[in-house]
Amino acid sequence: MRLYHHPKSSSARRVLMTAQHLAADLELVEIDLMSSDDRRRLEELNPNSKIPVLEDGGFVLWESAAIMQYLADRTPGQTLYPQNVRDRADVNRWLFWTCQHFGPALSVFTWENVWKKMVTGVDADPAELARAEQGLAPLATLLDEHLARRTWLVGHDVTLADYAIAASLMYVERARVPLARCAHIVAWIGRVQQLDAWKKTEPTW
Repeated sequence: MRLYHHPKSSSARRVLMTAQHLAADLELVEIDLMSSDDRRRLEELNPNSKIPVLEDGGFVLWESAAIMQYLADRTPGQTLYPQNVRDRADVNRWLFWTCQHFGPALSVFTWENVWKKMVTGVDADPAELARAEQGLAPLATLLDEHLARRTWLVGHDVTLADYAIAASLMYVERARVPLARCAHIVAWIGRVQQLDAWKKTEPTW
């Protein structure tokens, strides 16, 4: 199997964490998003022109959560993606939630405080950050209250849900995401950061 990715992409990192946990045999192909040739190559694989993309023989799969599920389903005896239908639905709930709601809310902080100056030379927009903080607050509260009652998001062990949401938070400090008051999220991300899957997928700067 071949994974097209970039190490600083949070969407790619959730797949890399999953693959690391499952000991999946992946050939990693790094895509330079600033290269027109690499962009063209990426568009041939994924009409959305986004990473990550998994290639398994003649099967091409894009969307990070779908790739995570596929890797888990190909691994006998794995526990990251529970077999119990309700637990699996619960994991799916959090995968969809972070892709649809939490991740996009966080991405504003990452763009404004990490990438914007590098890419455009323009400083962060305080109005955009204020809007983003207002949008993030109820989502962060929801997650924090959920984690107040448990160690991991679903069940008693780490699952795809933890890796998906943790990857969305990989720039929490650098992007100055306002989560300091969310003690349960802070404690949980600290637990994730102790896992090999996190440590072995940490990008270099």
